[in-house]
Amino acid sequence: TIERAVANLLDNAAKWSPEGGQVEVGVHDGEVTVRDHGPGIAEEDLPYVFDRFYRASSARGLPGSGLGLAIVKQVADAHGGQVVAERAEGGGTRMHLRLNLGSS
Repeated sequence: TIERAVANLLDNAAKWSPEGGQVEVGVHDGEVTVRDHGPGIAEEDLPYVFDRFYRASSARGLPGSGLGLAIVKQVADAHGGQVVAERAEGGGTRMHLRLNLGSS
C-alpha cells in the first residue's frame, strides 16, 4: 500500500539519521520527498538500493532485511510511478516517491 511505502521511507530515514537528527518530509503534486541527515548512500550503492535483499556494506550491522526500499519500488511501480534515491547536498539521502494516482 502507499501507506506502507511512505512508512518504509520514514523508517529508513530515521534509522540512518543521527540521534536527535531531523527527517524532512515534503508532499507536493503526487510526490513524497523524505530526506535524512545521516551518512548518505555511497555512490556505488545507489543503483542497487531498491533491489530485493540488497544491503550496502555500511548497513549490514544494522537491523533490517533489505526489503523495505524494494517494497517502496514495488508500490511505485504498481501506481505507474517511480522512486529515486539521491545523495543530498550537505550530507544524507533524499528519496523521491512519485505516484501517478490519476483523478478520482
